[in-house]
Amino acid sequence: MSERSAGPAGPLDRAGRVGSVDRATEAFVTHRNLLFTVAYEMLGSAADAEDVLQETWLRWVDVDLGAVREERAYLVRIVTRQALDRLRALGRRRESYVGPWLPEPLLTAPDVAEDVELAESVSMAMLLVLETLRPTERAVFVLREVFDLDYDEIAEAVGKSPAAVRQIAYRARAHVAARRPRGTASAAETRAALQAFQRAVETGALQSLLDVLAPDVVALSDGGGVRHALLRPVVGIGNVARLLAAGWWRRDAERSVELVQINGGRGLLVRVDGEIDGVVAVRVENGYVAGAYHVRNPEKLSRVERETAVTR
Repeated sequence: MSERSAGPAGPLDRAGRVGSVDRATEAFVTHRNLLFTVAYEMLGSAADAEDVLQETWLRWVDVDLGAVREERAYLVRIVTRQALDRLRALGRRRESYVGPWLPEPLLTAPDVAEDVELAESVSMAMLLVLETLRPTERAVFVLREVFDLDYDEIAEAVGKSPAAVRQIAYRARAHVAARRPRGTASAAETRAALQAFQRAVETGALQSLLDVLAPDVVALSDGGGVRHALLRPVVGIGNVARLLAAGWWRRDAERSVELVQINGGRGLLVRVDGEIDGVVAVRVENGYVAGAYHVRNPEKLSRVERETAVTR
């Protein structure tokens, strides 16, 4: 019987349950950042990831810890199942989303960028690639490629056989490989691209920005139907340049632009009249900006003023 459903307990029973809850709490707190990262990479939303963590906790405190061999693996199994349920529900909601849907940006610590694989896995560009996977494929890819879980552990988490998980992992890797960013970008290249964006935002001078745009650059913006944003992707250097020249950025207010760490890489935090107006992240390939992601939906900007811990 769980703690919450149990009746009045004697001193020994109460002490035993309190000890169990303390152990459960300690394990959950120890692995919380990992669990959040798993949920976030599966959902692309910090708000939904937090809800999944709450659901995970409610199930975790009812577990008989005496039967748990490995607390980390058990917690990952719970959070994966909860995230899968939510991901399937979110798919239906996102079908009616106004304009392009972009992941919720996170302000991350500088040391996240030092773990290249983790930084790529939480980047806006990779999260958009993961959006093109089916829910189970996404879960398997994240657990295997990012967190290096073995196939047996993943099989328990997603409710499939290890053999089926191997096949799913193979398909997911091939799918992601065909769509992930081509070529690597150094920190200096990314910084130069963002500084060009920053100058364009602050001064309207586009030439330095045109010098770093790839011919097939794609610009996306997400206002969630609440703030002005693009209703469809804009593709190609000419179209993106015209978009910027026509005032993608608001020119009727006092703007400030700050270089920050967004999703494991450099990004821009844009304020208008002192209030956060949006975040810009870029995908840099071979020294050129191949993707620009502008998030203005107010519901997605709560995690850009304080750091969010992500880990593997």
